[in-house]
Amino acid sequence: MISRYTYPEMAKLWSHEHKFETWLEVELAIVGCLADSGNIPKDVANQIRAKASFDIDRINEIEARIKHDVLAFVECVGESLGDLSRYFHMGVTSSDIVDTALALTLKQASKIIVTEIEDLKNVVKQLAMKHEQTLIVGRTHGVHAEPTSLGLKLAVWYNALDRSLARLKQATREIAVGKISGSVGNYAHLGPEVELQVTRKLGLGYERPATQIVQRDRHASFIVACALTGAVIENMAVEIRNLQRTEIAEMEEPFGEGQKGSSSMPHKRNPITLERICGLARLLRGYSVCSLENVALWHERDISHSSVERIILPDTTILVHYMAKSMKEILKGLRVRKEKMLSNLNLTKGLIYSQRLMLELMRAGWSRKRAYEKVQDLSKAALEQDRHLKDVSLADREVTQILHEASIEAIFDPSYYLKHVHQVFAELGIV
Repeated sequence: MISRYTYPEMAKLWSHEHKFETWLEVELAIVGCLADSGNIPKDVANQIRAKASFDIDRINEIEARIKHDVLAFVECVGESLGDLSRYFHMGVTSSDIVDTALALTLKQASKIIVTEIEDLKNVVKQLAMKHEQTLIVGRTHGVHAEPTSLGLKLAVWYNALDRSLARLKQATREIAVGKISGSVGNYAHLGPEVELQVTRKLGLGYERPATQIVQRDRHASFIVACALTGAVIENMAVEIRNLQRTEIAEMEEPFGEGQKGSSSMPHKRNPITLERICGLARLLRGYSVCSLENVALWHERDISHSSVERIILPDTTILVHYMAKSMKEILKGLRVRKEKMLSNLNLTKGLIYSQRLMLELMRAGWSRKRAYEKVQDLSKAALEQDRHLKDVSLADREVTQILHEASIEAIFDPSYYLKHVHQVFAELGIV
């Protein structure tokens, strides 16, 4: 998916020009290693390096006739080499070139993605530090639970991005392997030492043993790592989208000067970029399923994976890169409405402090069952009478017999819930 949203550094990796350049890089590395090992004259290798070239239109013209992209490429380059062409693509099969070149491209794509995720992680870190002590109500099942820190919510994202980076780096190590072992992986025409020299020269590992191809569980691991990264970014997007809802209104994605939200309702400020991120995460999950389907192939190889990969590999790398960049820009311009967070914190009139009230009653000597049932009854009364839980508690004789007024007042201090946030930050390295 190379669209108007694609950033040039990533889009270039999946261009026809870059594909053929990388194929040629692999072919020339093979020629060079064959010369180094004495399989072909060194002056021949030098001449091939000097003369080898390709023309995309010519490759397309040949492919239209012979219906084979690699052979079309080899024939086109061969035309630039003349008699030297007999030394080009010698002893190798198409997948030796394609899979080794693909490893180089995925390694480059991963580097771009990792850099972007690291930038996003740093933006999250800065935002977390800024809001370490910013109060916000925690919600479970969509219902107010207890006070927490906005910074702590952001720290959860920070840690998830850290895990995403670890998965991406590991998956990149798995995918960064080539193979120069021939038609069924048995090194019949070029020995294992050529593969070792070629892959080392290209900065790759090698698949040993291989079939005709590099095994596709490696590619699946990379796609799944990207899909998980997309899911982490989607989780961030869903939370901000929910907090932007009119009834909550605690956060808002940037809305530019002159931007329009609706063709019919001038007041609308919709979280369209966040919604786009969530939609793209669904695509990534779909591509991960496709990559898993590609693992099981017939015998030494069939071509059923190839058509799938021509879509999912470019799309996956482009999408996760776009999502990371988009989320970074959203967080840089994120509108945080602290006053609304405080207003919402008090929306339930103290019900969110019920657990602390229960614990104080237990510390004073009540059983857990008695404390739980008492606080549940007090909470029900507060809700039905539209009164603050603190006032209902202060008016209850059983409670005031065991807890002093000052102790009850202290229960409803929200800063109590932030006392360990800095310690968590320190453990995460958010300092």
